[in-house]
This record gives sequence, structure tokens and C-alpha cells, in this order.
Amino acid sequence: MQHGCPYGTHRVLEPKGVLPQPAWKIDNTMSLWDNEILIDVDALNIDAASFTQIKKASENDPARIEAAILDIVAQRGKHHNPVTGSGGMLIGRVAAIGAALQGKTDLQVGDKIATLVSLSLTPLKIERIKALHLAQDQVEIDGQAILFESGLYAKLPTDIPEKVALAILDVAGAPAQTARLVRPGDTVVVVGGGGKSGTLCVYEARKRAGPAGCVIGVSPFAKDCERMQELGWVDHALQVDATDAVAMMRAISDVTQGRLADVVINCVNIQHTELGSILATRQRGTVYFFSMATSFTAAALGAEGVGKDVDMIVGNGYAKDHAVYALELLRESPRLRTLFETLYV
Repeated sequence: MQHGCPYGTHRVLEPKGVLPQPAWKIDNTMSLWDNEILIDVDALNIDAASFTQIKKASENDPARIEAAILDIVAQRGKHHNPVTGSGGMLIGRVAAIGAALQGKTDLQVGDKIATLVSLSLTPLKIERIKALHLAQDQVEIDGQAILFESGLYAKLPTDIPEKVALAILDVAGAPAQTARLVRPGDTVVVVGGGGKSGTLCVYEARKRAGPAGCVIGVSPFAKDCERMQELGWVDHALQVDATDAVAMMRAISDVTQGRLADVVINCVNIQHTELGSILATRQRGTVYFFSMATSFTAAALGAEGVGKDVDMIVGNGYAKDHAVYALELLRESPRLRTLFETLYV
């Protein structure tokens, strides 16, 4: 076996000299380098922004969606949506471990794992798509993938169903980053608060802001707002389209008596919500763009254009121990676990 770069640059086909994530195409042959791990893949959890774009472009036709997914992987050697730039993650079983990693990893052949690195950098080969779960952004496949030496993963727990674990681990960074950002007494706005990552952020924000804080969930959909109210973790559930920046600012201003938010967390899977999030934030507040639909150029130039001095955080999906933290939320809250079991599986 040959020894590869820990970050996977040995797999990059074009353009040479870049890392696997920004590369246009990578080598997805499943012959193992000695510092790689081979995975038999069971399911993909496609990034919400990516799957939304694919479904829209395919007019929700399952055959066209399947063809689009297969075409992306065939062209690029990975599931890296060329429109959104995002991927997702996978669950599967360890099939082989390279010789150089023997004794250096806690994994063994046969272990069930979820990868915690993006499909946009993961060598992937799909033999066939077995099932599409469009409402859950999940795709069951027969296929294989490669995890690089530097790749993050989580062993799947025995007390949580696999697909529930897959659903929450896909967005594990969101509640972990929320825990870092929100302080007691803060006013927190979660844009997309009725979605998967948004619900986790609302729950975590409620814990962190405490009784003196205020948590506001935002969604353009009545059903999301009704669910947020029923769950009881928001003080306000606002039916607002965040792509209308001024309407968004006015709605948040109305319920905060003009103070606006200390922290805004953007979890939506559509474009053009950057300025709505920025205008809803007070001066010297913080905006966390977890959404991969975000244009960071639009956010930076937009904030400058409206004179907003806010801290803007790129949606890093990784935080130390974020997988353990996210899974513990399901154990902590029966209501949250039931929601994930009914809506996202």
C-alpha cells in the first residue's frame, strides 16, 4: 500500500495542489492507501441546502433526483453539489483499515460509524440508490467511501436508532456552537427555527439564555411556527420571510422593543437571508451563519452597506466533542427525541 497525505491531497485529480474539499474532482477508486479507512456505506444524509437545490432543479421527480445525485458523484468522485458547494455526511460500516492506521485508531472492522466530515471532500462510489427519503434529506445506497487519516467520525450509539443518529449528527455543530455563543439573559433569534438544525438551536438557546432571556424562532411557514409554539422553547414564533430583510428587522424590533437580538443563528436552506439576519442583530451583536446557503460575500458587503458593526461567524460544522454533545441532547429531552424520530426518519 502507498502512504497518502493525512488530508487526502493524494486523491485530488483536478486542480492539483488543492485540498479535497475545494477540488473539482477527486479519485474515488476504492483501492486503499495505507492511511485510509474503507467504509461500506448504508446511507447519505445530504446537506439541506444541497438537497433543496437538487429537488427544486429536478421538480421533485424522484427519478431525476436520483440521476442528479449519481451524476454529481460520477463527475466529481464525491457528492459535492456544484451549485451550493455543499455535501452532507454518511453512515456505514468499517470494511478495512489501512496498515499505517492499525493500532492508531479506536475503530475495528465491522464498527458502525457516521462520518463527521463533509461528503464534499469524501471519495464516494455509489453502486446503486436503494431508496430516497425526500422529506428527511436521506438516501439509502449500496456503495463505498474513503475516510482520510485526518477524518472525523463518531461510532453510532446502541441506544439511538441509526437514522435518528444520522439526522442529528449531520447538524451536530449547530447546537454545540449555540452553546458557546448564547449567554444568560440574551435575546436570541433562530432563523429557520422550525427546521432540523434550527430546532436544536432553539432548544439549546432556551437552556443557555435562561428565564431572563428571550428566544425567537423565525420561519415563513405557519406549520413551523405552530410546532415551535407547541414545543414551548420559544417566547415568540414569527412567521416572517427572512429574504425580506426590512420585514425581518421590523418583526424582531417589534417583539424586542427596538433592541434587536444579541445573537442571530441562521439555519435556513435557501439563499438571500444574509441581510435579514444582519438587520435583526443589534450593534456589536453576533450572527452565526450555520446555513450552507449563505453567501459570505453578500453578508460581509451587506453589513458594511447598512452600517452594522456585528461579529459574523462562518458556519463551522465542527466543534470539539460536538457529536457526543448532540447525541446527549436526544437523551436529555424525550420531546426532542420524539420529534427527530417522527419528522426526520
